Amino acid sequence: MSVRTLPLLFLNLGGEMLYILDQRLRAQNIPGDKARRVLNDIISTMFNRKFMEELFKPQELYSKKALRTVYDRLAHASIMRLNQASMDKLYDLMTMALKYQVLLCPRPKDVLLVTFNHLDAIKGFIQDSPALLQLVDETFRQLIEVYGGLSAGEFQLIRQTLLTFFQDLHIRVSIFLKDRVQNSNGRFVLPVSGPVPWGTEVPGLIRMFNDKGEAVKKAEFQHGGNYVPAPKEGSFEFYGDRVLKLGTNMYSVNRPVETHMSGASKNLASQTQQSIAPNPLAKEELNFLARLMGGMEIKKPSGPEPGFRLNLFTTDEEEEQAALTRPEELSYEVVNIQATQDQQRNKELARIMGEFEITDQPRWNASKGDDLLAMMDEL
Repeated sequence: MSVRTLPLLFLNLGGEMLYILDQRLRAQNIPGDKARRVLNDIISTMFNRKFMEELFKPQELYSKKALRTVYDRLAHASIMRLNQASMDKLYDLMTMALKYQVLLCPRPKDVLLVTFNHLDAIKGFIQDSPALLQLVDETFRQLIEVYGGLSAGEFQLIRQTLLTFFQDLHIRVSIFLKDRVQNSNGRFVLPVSGPVPWGTEVPGLIRMFNDKGEAVKKAEFQHGGNYVPAPKEGSFEFYGDRVLKLGTNMYSVNRPVETHMSGASKNLASQTQQSIAPNPLAKEELNFLARLMGGMEIKKPSGPEPGFRLNLFTTDEEEEQAALTRPEELSYEVVNIQATQDQQRNKELARIMGEFEITDQPRWNASKGDDLLAMMDEL
């Protein structure tokens, strides 16, 4: 496990979240000023300096539920609200998109180019906000400083850590299914065509060498693909042509996006249900959340402007049906951490536990767009 994986995971998932929210805000005809405020508030929270400082500290990845809690809070950093079913769908889309990108990276190092693509697109959302651009640019520089000198082996460990994190996720996404890059069982299709990784040759030639290192014989073989040389290496600088398209906004063309649980994922859900016994990592996860949430500045809606509800489904009926049919084991509503002693010993952890204490959530009513998620009431 690489201790340098968390910043890349968080920033790439955050970029995918912003892509999806931008698409849904446009699809639901949310007024431009409100849509910009939502994205600006989320980006401001996401790139908060204290938060980034904690994020870039070397640390292992934690559970999916712990990270999901961070994104739940991040998504509600503005006047927009998502109910449980829409938040589940948002997280499913985020994770499957990034899993696809990591799987298809030509080289392990190209995970960094995927991250740069996300940050380049985020900067496009905030062109009219110099203060936010400065925050994103600072994170850009941190990425170059921390990851610019890593070896190929270290990037391979980062990529392997990411793939391990996504290993059991096989959620079908309509865009991937229509583009035939995902099978009906939720697994991705690896291409056998296109550019080869930069610095490598098109397959089809075998060279044999003698004990002096001299090529003495060549043989060709049919590889069955349609590969071409890479045109050039993507830029790892602050500005430049990334070449790689993974990590760019696939929702820029307005298309409806649906998610479905595959049979394999449903079966897996029952096998991966978290034990009610105290988790030995509970203390570490609580410390992790305490540090991260302590660095997040959540802005309360101010003034007379009401909040609004964003639906990631085509209709409210679809959203309600999704909430009823989703396996309970795959819902991330509550982070279940046994930490009573920590509450008594540490005021900071007690404060965080108090923030994550969720009471009975009210059902959405006719004006459900103005309601807050129960988890956010005390923020």
